[in-house]
Amino acid sequence: MKQVRLTVNGTLYELSVKPWETLIDVLRDHLGLTGTKEGCGLGECGACTVIMDGKAVNSCLVLAAEVEGKQITTIEGLANGDKLHPIQVAFIEHGGLQCGFCTPGMIMSAKVLLDENPNPTEEEIRRGIAGNLCRCTGYSKIIESIASAAPNMRGK
Repeated sequence: MKQVRLTVNGTLYELSVKPWETLIDVLRDHLGLTGTKEGCGLGECGACTVIMDGKAVNSCLVLAAEVEGKQITTIEGLANGDKLHPIQVAFIEHGGLQCGFCTPGMIMSAKVLLDENPNPTEEEIRRGIAGNLCRCTGYSKIIESIASAAPNMRGK
């Protein structure tokens, strides 16, 4: 077992983790944050995407023992109480979700994209979510959702 300290959604945690546990294991099993989904477990689908120190990462590929001192944001950390984040609102308003399984990872990738590029082109949005797979939507509604969220995020 290894002791790690990390901040998740603004709360500092100190946990004992096994050497083989991944960040997604910590989030779901230790902290009860089940919004992050595990799809493939191989870093191929993006369902488990979270933000670590400002970058989108596949939490299934990050060993829990490596998160010492890191700042993690999950889908649960985007809303402010009952007030949804503008990207979450846009996904609802524009139908950017179907079954919802890929949605948390897609939204987290979109957040990083829009934080870095507040006015992306459609091609830049496509590249920004390239590591996230969706089997339901065909991506057009997802891209539309992200594009519509961009103006609401500027200056926030």
